[in-house]
Amino acid sequence: MKRTSWKTTAIGIAMISLVPVSGCGYNDLQGLDEDTKAAWSEVINQYQRRADLIPNLVATVKGYAAHEKETLEGVVNARAKATGIQVTPEVLKDPAAFEVFQQAQAGLTSALGRLIAIAENYPNLKADQNFRDLQSQLEGTENRITVARKRYIDRVAEYNKMVRYFPTNLTAKFVLNLTERPNFTVADESAVAKPPEVKF
Repeated sequence: MKRTSWKTTAIGIAMISLVPVSGCGYNDLQGLDEDTKAAWSEVINQYQRRADLIPNLVATVKGYAAHEKETLEGVVNARAKATGIQVTPEVLKDPAAFEVFQQAQAGLTSALGRLIAIAENYPNLKADQNFRDLQSQLEGTENRITVARKRYIDRVAEYNKMVRYFPTNLTAKFVLNLTERPNFTVADESAVAKPPEVKF
């Protein structure tokens, strides 16, 4: 009889001690971790969509602007560099790896901008339906990338707050071994602050 009552008491104590655990944020942290990973997957999905469109765009422009070899090669090289980075869940935990990934994508964006600017100098190319379709798809993809990055930024902000706030920071650090995640940044904030020059 005593043994049964001791077991009941032990189970009761265990249940009571678990009540504060529900307020420690364990499930919330796990949920935010998964939300962040899902948001990151969408960012990668949109970057991949852009990378898949680039060979078609380069081939279309090449037919009209064969002598713009340097720019075309720059886009191809930037695409290779951007798609050559292995994007694993560890990238989200490593600020240095995240920065390398971000720089590769920024290089590709810059190369695409130069390609589009050169393509605008060719009236026949601008009138070509394939080029216009590709350009429209790329513009749409850039918008999708912006939206996906914004969602990721929001998720990371929410996740990082949970990792830093008390008492969930204790669960994050000692139970789940979670740390803050890096987020997207602007390479040169002073350049972004300047209004763009418009010349006619």
